[in-house]
This record gives sequence, C-alpha cells and structure tokens, in this order.
Amino acid sequence: MKAARFYGQRDIRVDDGVSLPQVKPGQILVDIEWCGICGSDLHEYLAGTAIPTEGHPHSLTGEHLPVVMGHEFCGRVREVSAGSKLQPGQAVMVDPRLYCKTCHRCQSAQTNICTQWAFLGLSGLGGGFSEAVAVEEEMCHVLPDSIPLSHAALIEPLVVARHALKSAGVPSFDHLTILILGGGPVGLAIIFNLRARGVKRIFVSEPTQKRQKHTAVLADEVFNPLQIKVGDRCRELTDGKGVDLVFDCAGIAPGLVDGMDALRAGGTYVNVAGWEEPFVVPMGLFMMKELVLRVAMAYTDEDFREVVEEFVAGKFKGAEQMITSRILLDDVVTKGFEELVNHKDDHVKILVTPKPECLAKA
Repeated sequence: MKAARFYGQRDIRVDDGVSLPQVKPGQILVDIEWCGICGSDLHEYLAGTAIPTEGHPHSLTGEHLPVVMGHEFCGRVREVSAGSKLQPGQAVMVDPRLYCKTCHRCQSAQTNICTQWAFLGLSGLGGGFSEAVAVEEEMCHVLPDSIPLSHAALIEPLVVARHALKSAGVPSFDHLTILILGGGPVGLAIIFNLRARGVKRIFVSEPTQKRQKHTAVLADEVFNPLQIKVGDRCRELTDGKGVDLVFDCAGIAPGLVDGMDALRAGGTYVNVAGWEEPFVVPMGLFMMKELVLRVAMAYTDEDFREVVEEFVAGKFKGAEQMITSRILLDDVVTKGFEELVNHKDDHVKILVTPKPECLAKA
C-alpha cells in the first residue's frame, strides 16, 4: 500500500509498496478516508523529538523510524478478526492511543499518562497517513451513516479539548468567563467544547489577522496581544475582576504572562500546549493572586467516548469550519507539512485522504 513515513527532520516520504498490515486477534483493518495534520505532527516534522529512532525502538511497539505518521484518522472497516462485533463497510473513528494497561496509571484509568505512552502515527504500528491501518477493535467507535467521515476526523482534536476542560477541575462552566490563548486548532476545539457546555463568555488572544477572523465568529471578543494589554482588556470586560479560567493553547512565554495577568484572584490556568522553551511561571502574578496551575495531557477512554456520542448527537455543529484545506496523501508534504511551515496562519486544520474519490465528494 501507499503510506507517508517519517525518516527524519523535514524528511517525510510517500512510499509505495509498504506492507499491508496483518490483522491480529482482537484487531480490525481500517481503510483510511481522512486524517488530520496535528500540531504535534508538524513539530515532529521540524524537530523529530518523539518518534523512536533506530537503536531506540519504542517499548510498546518495538518499532523505530521510518514510521507511518498521522493519528487523527477515521475510515471504514475493511477486514475483521474472528469474533468481531463489527462488519466490513462500517464507518469508525479510531482512538489512536497505545497504552500498556498494566502500569499503576493505566490501572487507575489514567491511560492518557501511561508510563509507556504511545500513539499510532507517532510510535509505530502504522498511522493515518496511509491507505489502511490495523487497530484494536476496542479502540474503534462506530459512526452512523448520518455522520460524514469528511468531518469525523475532527473528533480527535475535540477530544483533546474535552480533556482540557476536565483538567480545569471546575464543577460547572455555566457562569464562567474564559480566556483562550491561541486561535489555532486546539483553541477552536476548546471553544466548541465550551459552547457545548453552555459557556456564555469566551475571549481569545490571537496575534495573527487570519486566525483572528477564524475565531471572531465563535468567540465573544478576540484580542491582538501585540496591540493591547490582554489583562487590562479582560478586566475592563469583567468589572475589574479578571477572567475565571485560562486555557493556554499557544505555549509561549508572553502568553503565559498575559494569561496570569488576566486571571482573577484564585483563578485557574490550564496549560494544554506543548512548550518548546522552559515553562517559567511569573511568580509575582502567580503568588499574589493565589492562582491555580493545572495541565492537560492527551485524553482518556471516557473522554473519547463522550465526544463521539456528542458529535453524533449534533452538539458540535459548525466544527467543520476548522477545516481550511483538504489534500491527497500524495501531496501531504508539499500541500500539507510545507504549507503549514510556510503559511501556518492561513490554516486551522488540513485533512488528508488517500482516496481521490473522497476528495472529490468533500
């Protein structure tokens, strides 16, 4: 089959003749229809820090580069193993996580932080930038025919955002005022999750004009942190108090300062972003306001199930606005990764398909 494999920094190749995965007991073979390019994929393309290298295979998969990339994927069942409850042709969204099931974290339902944390599309055993992938049946969520697979790949980033909401540790979002740092895919996914929870006031701090336009139709107000002082504007809009909750989806030091400045006394700061520099807390703001700092890492089985159910129930209507481009697998480097490197601010989510007929219908 055809698959896009990572060989090293800025070296992804669409290879022909990659072996079609063999289905093992408890697995199914999924024909890929759509797979999103994630920010973590782009980070690997540029830095290559998480994908296992030759001589250092991943402890769960036993594999090392070149590995097939892509973890935000959906498709249709092609082949099942004995005793499967699924049928060929059924549409499925795949939870791409791999976890050991035996460590103390997995045993405590904290599978998102398994001590051997791994993902399909990053750690080996195949991925969504291919024509097919073998996955554990228990990680597949069946989708009804009413759900377009051309939208369903957005479920995975929406699940990331759902876990971020849970990580905030608040009993209810109904009466909170919330600031999101960064108007990229995860920032928008958090907005959609918050709206599904009934949140009325959402502000976004985003410096680029194009992403400001994307978020303006979803948030109550969008600030340009290069032009205004975010904390001052948030206090103006909250009778001098400040916002209740901040979600950091940017991962940059100026945003961290802005977010903690914007919080009310006793407010909560949730980091969702992956940082490429040290996370240095501004102690003056942090201590004098007795702020709460939390982090969100990936998602759990429960998070995935909840979001799939709500997506099917129509609670994420409009999420398809996140899709800014659709491309063929053959073009994943030039029109996908390199496009994001050179024109990142023009995009929120690029979806990739190995099937020309899917692109034609989308």
